[in-house]
Amino acid sequence: MSTRVSTGKVLLTLSAVWSACGSYRFDWNETHIHNPDWPPHAKFHNAQTMSTGAVLGAAATYLLWVRRGPWTKARLQVATAAASVYWVTQLSATLYPGTALFDRARPATGETEPPRWRGPQTVVAGAALAVNTLSYALERRQLGS
Repeated sequence: MSTRVSTGKVLLTLSAVWSACGSYRFDWNETHIHNPDWPPHAKFHNAQTMSTGAVLGAAATYLLWVRRGPWTKARLQVATAAASVYWVTQLSATLYPGTALFDRARPATGETEPPRWRGPQTVVAGAALAVNTLSYALERRQLGS
């Protein structure tokens, strides 16, 4: 049944919870949502992103643990997708014009421009997607497919 505890489900749950809560941890501060230099519409999109992570994380957690019929490959696929979308969109944000991983360059590191490709966001997103891939593979093995 769907409430069976397994390594794959636990790892996928941790990733889902991180996508639900992580942006609040890192964006609910003076550099993002409380930044007086950000126009209201930029704050709107930051808030939208935080809410999107929360909803996707909650949806994945619900699919993983709420007992509603058998634990199937289809439920696993939807739960994995829900736990992964936030991270995929975070990585894709680096492809948009004018985006940067930080608001300012960091002279102490020798950077003259804010980084677009390498930074903690890309590492965390890549790690979350790797965990989700491993979780999916472990659960597929448990399902025997």
